[in-house]
Amino acid sequence: TRDAGKAIRQRALDNLDVWLELFEKGATERGATVLFAQTPAEINKLVLDIAARHGVRKIIKSKSMVSEESALDHAIEGAGLTVVETDLGEYILQINDYEPPSHIIGPALHKSKEEVAELFHRKHGTPKKDGIEELCLEARGILREHYLTADMGISGGNFFVAESGSVVLVTNEGNATLTTTLPKVHVAISGIEKIVPTLEDVATLMRLLPRSATGQSISNYVDLLTGPKGDGEFHGVDHMYFIIVDSG
Repeated sequence: TRDAGKAIRQRALDNLDVWLELFEKGATERGATVLFAQTPAEINKLVLDIAARHGVRKIIKSKSMVSEESALDHAIEGAGLTVVETDLGEYILQINDYEPPSHIIGPALHKSKEEVAELFHRKHGTPKKDGIEELCLEARGILREHYLTADMGISGGNFFVAESGSVVLVTNEGNATLTTTLPKVHVAISGIEKIVPTLEDVATLMRLLPRSATGQSISNYVDLLTGPKGDGEFHGVDHMYFIIVDSG
């Protein structure tokens, strides 16, 4: 399976220009807007331009390594807007004065239960809790309010599918699903190397991704998002954007 995954990735990289154009064509035909960025400043400017275009005041974010590297949260706050991280680990780090993440999958892996309990007590103004389930429920309650009042959702992208113009998101908390479907605008940001040719290729790579990341055979949530919602569709966003990053 690893050999098959390597072959898929190499096939995409060998003709990256072709697959990028096919992705742009497929995504555009399905109502999304595809934008390209080369620098952290360009990423942040594009996001702020989109926010201004749609009158956005509050932004929620699923985990995104590219936006972590571009310091997008600081740019958003610098523009006078509100941004809330919804991945539990990222949320813990954000409310702790943007402490840097320590791990690509578990950003707050270095924090003890006691440290998180003290942090929540201090930042939320709630009685101190000592159970992990209680702490998760407290975060869930606070984040739920943000899901329901945000104007824009930002995500990364595990895969960009050329044949359908889709983004695939792989998570264990369900926060990406809410972040990318409840607000009126969704912006997916990832590198050009995340392009894969077909949905069949995604199926092969999905056999590798969770096993390599967390040791699971499959993650709890896999979102396949294609364009904004259509006529008569209840779920989904009104506006969908892709920011594809080539940082050299």
